Amino acid sequence: MSIALFNGEFLPLEEVRISPLDRGFLFGDSVYEVIPSYAGRFFLLDAHLDRLARSLAAIRLPNPFGREQWERHLGDLLRHNGAEPTDGSTPPDLGLYLQVTRGVAPRDHAFPDVSEPTVLGMVSPIRPLGPAVREAGVSAVTRADERWGRCDIKATTLLANVLARQEAVESDAVEALLLRNGRLTEGAASNAFVVRDGTLVTPPLDSGMLAGVTRDFVLGLARGEGVPVEERGVTAAELRAADEVWLSSSTRELLPVTRIDGEPVGTGRPGPLWTRLHAAYQAAKPGAVRRQSEAMNHE
Repeated sequence: MSIALFNGEFLPLEEVRISPLDRGFLFGDSVYEVIPSYAGRFFLLDAHLDRLARSLAAIRLPNPFGREQWERHLGDLLRHNGAEPTDGSTPPDLGLYLQVTRGVAPRDHAFPDVSEPTVLGMVSPIRPLGPAVREAGVSAVTRADERWGRCDIKATTLLANVLARQEAVESDAVEALLLRNGRLTEGAASNAFVVRDGTLVTPPLDSGMLAGVTRDFVLGLARGEGVPVEERGVTAAELRAADEVWLSSSTRELLPVTRIDGEPVGTGRPGPLWTRLHAAYQAAKPGAVRRQSEAMNHE
């Protein structure tokens, strides 16, 4: 059982108790972040905390901690969950889920005059892509984007995303690619990229999609590798005619999509540009050299 951070204290996750009058439970009046850590070290922590601050400001919820306090609390949470093993082994790769709600108050849609934010942090394992995914990719389906208009806020009001993702699962796919007015926005729980003639293309940021931290990192990697990059609208027809399609998220990293609505993408296998950028991503992660050395020792 993992250890959770709950309102400044550390306790087993199963012992966390949240009031039914918490506005995060009643209204989804809350925001969240998912922050990856590798070998006991956070990855892109500053960018995630920056986005958390933007989300809190967007819903007019004061940030409960300063930057140094966040770093201390989250670092302690990693340590409570094995980030400093005593046997000399490599610490586990963990995804840290962090949620901040407006707190407990009598049920009323309007903001309470006084309330204390509820802060919850917990961890789960990040598992590397298996050989089947690296060799064959994953499937996706397309669905209409029926979410609210402020998807740039990383809010916990995710029912439309949940329904789209469930439809994907029921179609033996891992993700739903969302289309609004005939154009790609993003996945139900990911950002999306297409590759055409060696150029990496992704939809431009607006209030209808989330500014993915991993999305921005992948774009930076691509530019560093000399790959042409375009941030522009992607039509449904371009999506289906792409040479490669990728998904990105903090814990899934970079996934190759090789089938959309049952039809192959490009050759129907992960493409050469995904292979190149996936390798660059792995090399950029904290602890990459140590993990590679341990993998070689086990061969």
